[in-house]
Amino acid sequence: MLTRFAIAPSGFKESLSAQSAAEAIAEGVLRVVPEAEIDLIPLVDGGEGTAQALASASGGRLVRLRATGPTGEPIDTHFALLGEREETAVVEMAAVAGLSLVPRELRDPGATTTYGVGELISAALDTGVRRILVGCGDSGTSDGGAGALQALGARLLDQSGRELPRGGRELVRLARIDASGLDPRLARTEIRVACNPFNVLCGERGVARVFGPQKGATPAQVELLAAGLERWAAVLTRDLAVRTDLYDGPGTGASGGLGAGLAALGGALLPRFDVLLDHLDLDARLARADLVVTAEGALDHQTPRGKVPAEVARRAKLHGREVLALAGTIGEGAHLVRSSGVDAYSSILPAPVSLTEALGRGGEFLTDATERALRMILIGTRLPVHAEAVSGTHRPSSVR
Repeated sequence: MLTRFAIAPSGFKESLSAQSAAEAIAEGVLRVVPEAEIDLIPLVDGGEGTAQALASASGGRLVRLRATGPTGEPIDTHFALLGEREETAVVEMAAVAGLSLVPRELRDPGATTTYGVGELISAALDTGVRRILVGCGDSGTSDGGAGALQALGARLLDQSGRELPRGGRELVRLARIDASGLDPRLARTEIRVACNPFNVLCGERGVARVFGPQKGATPAQVELLAAGLERWAAVLTRDLAVRTDLYDGPGTGASGGLGAGLAALGGALLPRFDVLLDHLDLDARLARADLVVTAEGALDHQTPRGKVPAEVARRAKLHGREVLALAGTIGEGAHLVRSSGVDAYSSILPAPVSLTEALGRGGEFLTDATERALRMILIGTRLPVHAEAVSGTHRPSSVR
């Protein structure tokens, strides 16, 4: 009998936080197994909810402030200070430059900016921390981190020596970078960037081409952004004497290229789960479960390339645990998640619905889908299995 459940989902973009998704799944489990022992493990991948999750896990706190949002308007945002000693700050780029902060009618990744990320890093430096962990994910930008560098004192200049406006579309005009005004505290502070190593800045799999359309870019805008990011990589490398391969090095394309910008400042681009999950004791918690349930907004060919369900499944399989994955949508290549260790997966949608309805009723759909899936699983555990069926030796004498 299944009694111990580890519930380890990511958030559903613009619908559910990781915490809300975990709670919705738990409600569905309890409908079927009222006596269940449930371990809620809402997971962050560097995107929305990262600062809050790590502050809670470490006994830290959030610092709230105003900073520049992705469209250039001031917004309420935050960063985290971890643990009692508060030597590490967590800057969640999604909290100040995330896609959810960009109204649909203003979704133009050529215009949005990471300027607020730089402001959060500066505010974190003001607290005297020794290291800053930057969570990349759920971005609404494609400026290569140019805005963040501008906020930290760099000047981006065109051929005439005029400073460029903010936004990724301006990078095609970049001639040189004046780094003399960069905040000197950056050189004395360890910067760790939690990112998806599969995301690269330039080339056919570059961030503009892969993620630009999701952020509202037209085909023409995608090519303009791609050209600008190639220019950005070249000028950053030359003017900041960068040794990292900014063109297509692992993680350089994280959060619309923010990874490349922070690498140019000396930041270490690290696989996000290696950085983030150490705070959650995830492996031991998965090992105690009878069934692991994970979830994300979309399950498709990108899931095995550094998404939460694939990482959860990979770790769960190290302990021989079965894994169920639920998703808002099932896309092309979803079957590839089985190679990561997912045993079964299902969409949470009960019928075709509008995007607005799907986002608004995400919690309800997730709870109901959990109940449906778990009842199916329990039927399977009660069915008699004959030895000849398991061995594959039994064959029907006839087909009717």
